[in-house]
This record gives sequence, C-alpha cells and structure tokens, in this order.
Amino acid sequence: MRSKIVAGNWKMNKNSADTEAVLTELSAKLPDTQAEVMVAPTYVNLAGAVRTLESSVIEVIAQNMHFAESGAYTGEISADMLLGINVETVIIGHSERRAYFGETDEILAKKVVAALEKNMRVMFCFGEELEDRKSENHFKVVETQLKNALFSLDASAWSKIVLAYEPVWAIGTGETASPEQAQEMHAFIRKTITEAYDASVANNVSILYGGSVKPANAKEIFGKPDVDGGLIGGASLVADDFVAIIESI
Repeated sequence: MRSKIVAGNWKMNKNSADTEAVLTELSAKLPDTQAEVMVAPTYVNLAGAVRTLESSVIEVIAQNMHFAESGAYTGEISADMLLGINVETVIIGHSERRAYFGETDEILAKKVVAALEKNMRVMFCFGEELEDRKSENHFKVVETQLKNALFSLDASAWSKIVLAYEPVWAIGTGETASPEQAQEMHAFIRKTITEAYDASVANNVSILYGGSVKPANAKEIFGKPDVDGGLIGGASLVADDFVAIIESI
C-alpha cells in the first residue's frame, strides 16, 4: 500500500529561532496519524531542525541539492552533505527552481540519479503553467516532465520516488485546482506511469497535490482516490494550520 504523506515546504522563510519554535510546537501538537509527516526548512536550519525533531516522527527533508558529489559549485549542497546531517529525502524539480534558477528537465534528471545513487528518497515536483491549462496542453506538459526526468529509471528505483503534482498557477496564488481537477490529473499521472512501466509501479507510488492547500480544502482534496497527500507551502509555516491539514488526511 502506498504511503500517505503530508510535507511542508518552508521555502525561504523562518530564521533559526523561528524554525525551532514552530517545530517544537508542531511536534507537541502532532496528531496521531498513519501519514508520514515531513518538513523542509531552509538549508541553514536543516541541522538544527534535525536536532529539534530527534525524538519526533516528523522527518526533516531538503528543498534542493546539486547533482555533483563535490566541486566548484559555490553555494550548492551535495547529497553527502545532506546525509551527513541525517537528511535522507530531497525535493527536486519545484516550479520555483525551474522558473527562477533555470533548472531544466536534463538538470533535474541528473539530480534525481545523483540522489538515488546515494539511496536518498526523491520528492519530484512537476506541473503546468496557467497558459498550458488554458490551451488544454496540461496533460502533455506533465507527461513530458515525467518522461524526461524519470522514465529512464529502472522500475526498482520507483520505490524511492514520491511525486508532487503542483499546478504552477495554484502555487502561492490563493487559487486551487478543484478536487475533481486534482483527481483527474493524478489519475492521468498514474495511467502514464502504468503505460511506461506497469500497474504495480503506478499503484505503489505516492502522488501528492501541491497548490494552496489549506485546512479548509485539505479534506476534500485528500479524499480523492489518487491523491495521497500534499506538499504544503504557506500553510505549513503555522503549526496549527499544518496540524489541521495533517488531521485532514
């Protein structure tokens, strides 16, 4: 059975003291749940977050990593550096990395391989822009992003993959795909993986929805059969809101 997952992507928010305070509160209020709960603080706070949550079931994950093991890549972080502070899951391919930092499908494919070679778990993000949906090209865009970055992997590698579908037009905008739109795309993603691999791979990969998930809409979105949880942005920065979302699953 595939995992239910609720992950918080904190992006470039929270200093060290704020991070510790929110994580301490979140850990104290964490509901009894079978879902995996994850948080992705900024890089400078990862080690501190691991220490704060050392007695908690909440997993600390990274927002990004480089594909090289080491070298002249100023400002970058390698898989070994993450593993060295007990961070074993990394987000790769977030739309903001694609849009603001020029990360292409080719670069993302290299990052995925680098993470998997170190036995890390990959949370791979993808999704269409508003113009893609308006032109009814959204299915093709999503299929292409998956194919270019992931479909050269062996089927066995998919046990370390979590997918996060994020319609770019619904990230940080207050807009949200309807539960029906989310289910339609998640079902399409699973069908696409089935065609590239088989039903076993498709049915065992967790597919999360990301795009302005809030306590008010989480339960309905998470209730769809192919939605296995969420990658949460702004709402994960407030402990009570994140707890309410976790309770929704």
